[in-house]
Amino acid sequence: MSHSITINGTTIETARLRLRPWRVDDAGRALDIYGEADVARWLAPAMHRIEDAEKMRTVVARWVEETAEKAGRPTGRWAIEDLSSGELIGSGQILGLPPEGEDLELGYQFAPRAWGQGRGSEAGHALAHYAFQHDEEEVFAVVRPGNHRGIRTAREIGMEWVGETTKYYDLRLQVFRLRKGDLDVASR
Repeated sequence: MSHSITINGTTIETARLRLRPWRVDDAGRALDIYGEADVARWLAPAMHRIEDAEKMRTVVARWVEETAEKAGRPTGRWAIEDLSSGELIGSGQILGLPPEGEDLELGYQFAPRAWGQGRGSEAGHALAHYAFQHDEEEVFAVVRPGNHRGIRTAREIGMEWVGETTKYYDLRLQVFRLRKGDLDVASR
């Protein structure tokens, strides 16, 4: 995987992807991601399946507003586009994990048609670069047991498994961590 990453404000580009702030008119394509049961089943309780366009539009509008209000830490949500086609194929996040928001979580979801092509690890790697460029020292991925795709992606990013916890979301989760100094170790 190429790790060529360009960060321009809140837009991040990799060899194949553009991560950019969400726009309200992205809601229809967002529904292709968050309306899919195979995507949403791993997101609850933080997010549940969105079943209609109007609800998705409300959620995306909230994300746009949250991004506009953001200050301080490098948190946010990004729409992920395929660079060659311009098609919106995924979503990426850096968000504070509950209960206190001290630990930052990398998250990424893709429409099923974009699965199995290494885009999750490419997006996660880019988000880690963004966080580390903004003075964070570590980021986490939390994955439900049984989410083999999520576990594999965390490892492809170069994240280290640090154990299981119920600290976040009151669920038993696998925890993976990436420290700033280890960002590119996996690709060497």
